[in-house]
Amino acid sequence: MDNQNNKGSGPNNNRQGWGVILVTTLLVTFVVMGLYSLMQGSNPEEISYDKFLELVDDNKVDEVTLGSTRIYITLKKDAQNEDNSSAQGTGMNNIINQIEQQAQEGAGGEREPDYYTGVVNDDTLAQRLEDAGVTFGAEVPDTAGSLIFEVVVTVILPIVLLVILFNILMKRMTKGGGMMGIGKSNAKMYMEKETGVTFQDVAGEDEAKESLQEVVDFLHNPGKYSGIGAKLPKGALLVGPPGTGKTLLAKAVAGEAKVPFFSLSGSAFVEMYVGVGASRVRDLFKQAQQQAPCIVFIDEIDAIGKTRDTALGGNDEREQTLNQLLAEMDGFDTNKGLLILAATNRPEILDPALLRPGRFDRRIIVDKPDLKGRIDILKVHAKDVRMDDSVDLEAIALATSGAVGSDLANMINEAAINAVKHGRQVVSQKDLFEAVEVVLVGKEKKDRIMSKEERRIVSYHEVGHALVTALQKNTEPVQKITIVPRTMGALGYVMQTPEEEKFLNTKKELEAMIVVALGGRAAEEIVFDTVTTGAANDIEQATKIARAMITQYGMSERFGLMGLESIQNRYLDGRPVLNCGDATAGEIDEEVMRMLKAAYEEAKRLLAANREALDKIAAFLIEKETITGKEFMKIFREVKGIPEPDPENEEEAPKEERISMKPAAAVPENGQEEELEG
Repeated sequence: MDNQNNKGSGPNNNRQGWGVILVTTLLVTFVVMGLYSLMQGSNPEEISYDKFLELVDDNKVDEVTLGSTRIYITLKKDAQNEDNSSAQGTGMNNIINQIEQQAQEGAGGEREPDYYTGVVNDDTLAQRLEDAGVTFGAEVPDTAGSLIFEVVVTVILPIVLLVILFNILMKRMTKGGGMMGIGKSNAKMYMEKETGVTFQDVAGEDEAKESLQEVVDFLHNPGKYSGIGAKLPKGALLVGPPGTGKTLLAKAVAGEAKVPFFSLSGSAFVEMYVGVGASRVRDLFKQAQQQAPCIVFIDEIDAIGKTRDTALGGNDEREQTLNQLLAEMDGFDTNKGLLILAATNRPEILDPALLRPGRFDRRIIVDKPDLKGRIDILKVHAKDVRMDDSVDLEAIALATSGAVGSDLANMINEAAINAVKHGRQVVSQKDLFEAVEVVLVGKEKKDRIMSKEERRIVSYHEVGHALVTALQKNTEPVQKITIVPRTMGALGYVMQTPEEEKFLNTKKELEAMIVVALGGRAAEEIVFDTVTTGAANDIEQATKIARAMITQYGMSERFGLMGLESIQNRYLDGRPVLNCGDATAGEIDEEVMRMLKAAYEEAKRLLAANREALDKIAAFLIEKETITGKEFMKIFREVKGIPEPDPENEEEAPKEERISMKPAAAVPENGQEEELEG
């Protein structure tokens, strides 16, 4: 079972197949036409009866054959040449007749007639021909043998050739689900040696692996479970955000179980013809049951598994496909070892009948990895990359809260590319942190040259974020400040890294985040007595946090513990949708504006009270373009007269007076990244 179903099914092979069919069709056509032409011979030209008598009287006729309805006339050679030369250039038929006559003479065969005319009741014709010395005779009917031969060549042989050609054409078209094979399944069959993936290649999803390892053990040792009466789950639904490794887990199950692995996308069932998807589902399960025990993996099952809703019309093709899938999942016997795996980012839109026990018995959440999971994922992707002793994957994992497996794999690869670009043989910690920045905020945009005034505005904007962060208790320490533009649109940004993995945020922490987000705009107004467009992203983030506090977290005194929004597409964009009337929505907007206004006033108060630190740090940033959190805090302490903390007792110092000893890193999901947009 080495993927035999897929050999020769590529687009190049299909084009070659159609080319062979076209050439074969042309050859058959020419052969049939040639045989028919040989049987029929050349077509003589029709002339009038008086013209025929004139040719006889002029002694130009060599031979005459009297048929039942026609008289066939063959001219003498000299008369024929004279006739052909007089008609030269009048058409291709004369040229063809000359060639055929020359070929017949060379082969010693009988000459074909040049003309024919209709039979007229003329009793003097025989005597007239005899007087002119013309050889004449009556047409003799064909024998049975020649008649059979003509029928075979002109009728039976073309039919046989067309039948053969049609069979070849049908096989070509039905192979791989062509025009006439649209009901065939396009599933690809894999064996363990082809997937090349085991559970050792999957990291950061320990709970999901544990659930699937039970399935693998059932496939290996069915007697252990059937002895107590347990049955293999019919299906398992992998749910989670993009990039978390759902497809990788499915391949790992097939690799561990060492059974055939059918893999296809939900969209492969969908066609414009009603009933095609259902036919493909039947074909897929038929193949799978023949190969049992095996695993069928349907990626993006939401393409065919959406809730059946006829309120706004429906999709007959998709619903028939879903109905067939439901029937097939009910129909097969789990004791044969047939397991259905499916993956989706949108479980909330799936049909309830698809999710009930007996079909997809297990829902396995493949969520974003935590700190330990990110460390494990980084180790998996870094095992084949040469790294020096300075690399600390735990620091990278801490700096990338909210990143999924595909993000982390991309960061490792970008770090390796960066090391090669700088002529190094191994990857350093600096390469890894630069890769983190590249993935999150893009590459440095070296060709963007800002004016002197814009550099001042951007510097005060970013220092405003950082200074408000340092002046509040419920914030994460600043790790880096830069005014170097990036390709994702940022003219500058502030990076913060959490000191530990966090899963909850308090009300005070969220309020501090809003103040920090508005610190850049506050600094612009205080220093330049005007504002710019650079705070657009900051305002968006602050508004998002404030609205969530009011509508989702119950952190508003005005609305209390009232849920006013629900999240749709939790694993994709996480878009909130209001669950209230228009009047309440207006009140929510008023509460959001009140909260943002209070936070903005707090940011301006903090910066105005620390104007000297704001000016000095901004001047230093303009000169250096990029400063670390350590340099930022050093200037801040000098201005405020705060002594440097003892590293041994750093944990005992107040948070706002401490400096994180971690290297500069990118923004975590729970931390903040403030950037000035262009």
